[in-house]
Amino acid sequence: MEEKIFDWHFAWNLMPDLLDALMVTVLATLLGMGLAMILGLVWAVMRKSKNRVVFWFATIFVEFFRSTPLLVQIYFLFYVLPDAGIRLSPFQTGVLALGLHYSAYLAEVYRAGIDSVPEGQWEAAQALSLSKVHTFRAVILPQALPPVIPALGNYLIAMFKDTPMLSAITVLELLQTAKIIGADTFRYIEPLTLVGILFLTLSLISARIIRQLEHRYIHGY
Repeated sequence: MEEKIFDWHFAWNLMPDLLDALMVTVLATLLGMGLAMILGLVWAVMRKSKNRVVFWFATIFVEFFRSTPLLVQIYFLFYVLPDAGIRLSPFQTGVLALGLHYSAYLAEVYRAGIDSVPEGQWEAAQALSLSKVHTFRAVILPQALPPVIPALGNYLIAMFKDTPMLSAITVLELLQTAKIIGADTFRYIEPLTLVGILFLTLSLISARIIRQLEHRYIHGY
């Protein structure tokens, strides 16, 4: 009997396992992005500081994580943190690596957004005797964040597509699950094809949502 190139029945039976793995992939992306957005804002504010120690600390961090491969950072955290007495699961290590890596890029995005706010806004807040923290939170951030939404969305999708790197530290995300299925059944075309389709589908949906947010918060409709 001639073997089918693509067995639809076999592919359909793989969906439950792949959807479970997709949930792990999506969760790692969302948690990593949440961490990156918080840390990125912290680095951006620190790089605006007039304190040279604070400025250079943030600058070195951002340049280091932007200039080294994500896979190296994943391996470093996975193998070195236990030696420092910090024991995290592979999933937690993966989320931490994604968050740290992309926070370096988001720091530059935030910085560009903050720099786009006219200097007169700072001067007006100062004239009203607002504190720096109050000025930044109530005046600057509401104006700086909407223009950077498209860039944040692009990095969210980029992070989603980088999650297969977590398979290097045994996280059972989408690609790792497909590789295990292929090794067990000696059929790779169905799981890898489905992985590609799932990544494409989620990426297109995310891009659509980001465009809607962009229209709502930037163009006002």
